[in-house]
Amino acid sequence: MLKVFLVEDEVVMREGIKNNIPWEEEGFRFVGEASDGELAYPLIQKTRPDILITDIKMPFMDGLELSRLVKQEMPDVKILVLSGYDEFEYAKEGISIGITDYLVKPISGNQLLEAVKKVGRQVEEEQQQRRFLATFEQERLENTQLARQKFFRSLVSGTRPVSELLKEGRKIGLELAANRYNILLFQIFASDGGEGYDEEENRATKAIEEMTEEMAEVLMIELGLEGWAFLLKETGEKELLKVQKDFLQKLEKTLRSYETVEYFGGLGRPAMRLSELGRCFEEANRAFAYRYLKKRNQVIDSSKELKEAAKEDICLDDLDMRHLDRRVAESFLKTGLKSQIPHFLDEYLKSLGEKNIQSILFRQYVTIDLYFAAVGQVQQMGFEAGDLIERCGDFQNMTSIFSTVEKTKGYLIRVLEAALELREAVSRQKYSSLLKDAKAFIRENYDNEEISLNMTAASVNLSPNHFSTIFSQETGQTFIEYLTAVRMEKARELLRGTSMKTAEIAFAVGYKDPHYFSYLFKKTQECTPREFRAGA
Repeated sequence: MLKVFLVEDEVVMREGIKNNIPWEEEGFRFVGEASDGELAYPLIQKTRPDILITDIKMPFMDGLELSRLVKQEMPDVKILVLSGYDEFEYAKEGISIGITDYLVKPISGNQLLEAVKKVGRQVEEEQQQRRFLATFEQERLENTQLARQKFFRSLVSGTRPVSELLKEGRKIGLELAANRYNILLFQIFASDGGEGYDEEENRATKAIEEMTEEMAEVLMIELGLEGWAFLLKETGEKELLKVQKDFLQKLEKTLRSYETVEYFGGLGRPAMRLSELGRCFEEANRAFAYRYLKKRNQVIDSSKELKEAAKEDICLDDLDMRHLDRRVAESFLKTGLKSQIPHFLDEYLKSLGEKNIQSILFRQYVTIDLYFAAVGQVQQMGFEAGDLIERCGDFQNMTSIFSTVEKTKGYLIRVLEAALELREAVSRQKYSSLLKDAKAFIRENYDNEEISLNMTAASVNLSPNHFSTIFSQETGQTFIEYLTAVRMEKARELLRGTSMKTAEIAFAVGYKDPHYFSYLFKKTQECTPREFRAGA
């Protein structure tokens, strides 16, 4: 019901309007009253009415001053002004404030009710329009996000003509033309290491996205579970190094406000051409792999010497193997991706001393350590060591793997891949259960117009971005596409099995705007609701 608030200093008039009009029977809720604008204003702030009826001439604060304050804070509120003064100046000032209607006293209850009902229809139309636009925008954003992910993968693959990339980029809102480029891979984490829904992490995500949207020289691509890729551009007005510096400073400043959120980034080396972005991405990815090796809350620049990462002076004789930290490998085994294995392994071995990898003894020790880290991880997930051996072989029976550096690396890559494949099998089971719960939530709440991706994600304890990525990967549909399909399925059932009107069916399946429902029905079912019913 639409909410109505009344401000009138004449007690008899106020009581008459309040008590003699059957507000609820007419579809309105009378939420409050006051004798002047000064008393009314805090009550209006609290009740947030849809329609305000106010007298003009009142003590302490008149109706026009009250209207001005209300419109500044709540511009959507419709205001009906009552006055015994039929003067053009009042009407003119009221129009400038944004008053919806100007009614001259004396006015009957029926006349006032008709005026309120007319304004009420206007309010409902505007609310329906806002809901239509919000739903359309949510669908557009989901589809754009997926399109950008797919486009970015092709952009850094180096396999497509530049003219084609420029054209397709414009279609999804990415203007690629620039003098120079760089890529920043960036991810935020809940500091407690949890994988579930974290409200502060979600707020930090929104803050980063809003900040980036204000920077024309930075293009943001949401990569789901992998965080973001930011494409930094040098335009004629701002050099690339300045773009990088300013953006990193803004990121750090933004995230400083979120105490329970950590971050890590990997920055590539500048590229002169779009065709060089593949190389730039590889370098950024290699630097990004250090999130498993180094402390968080920093960005590794691949163009600078990583002094701490490469311990050039360490020799095998001096190496204390007790300093080998298995937690680094365990961290990667928990959260790393198969595509990141080569980079992770290279940087992991480098962090232990690049010269040491030339020693067979060292390679044996590292292989044993990584192998048992992988065994421990798969056993925690309910598998046996034999499940790992089946996929990558037992190093004890393959002495040849230590004969060269490349063979050792090849075997370690197989070990890590096997462990991640087993982890993914468990994740698929977990996601299968999670998606089952999410789909059940959607089917139980499809008739709620307020249902959203955020609401559904929270119901299964995931962040919206995490949930959106998993949902689209596992189902092949965006959240909006799936919700729309469920609603259309229910609509078809009602069209076949009931005599309900189209507007009633629209409301029953979660759409308050029957026009939007009819538009979606025709778009998805290739016929109007009326044609479907006639055919059925």
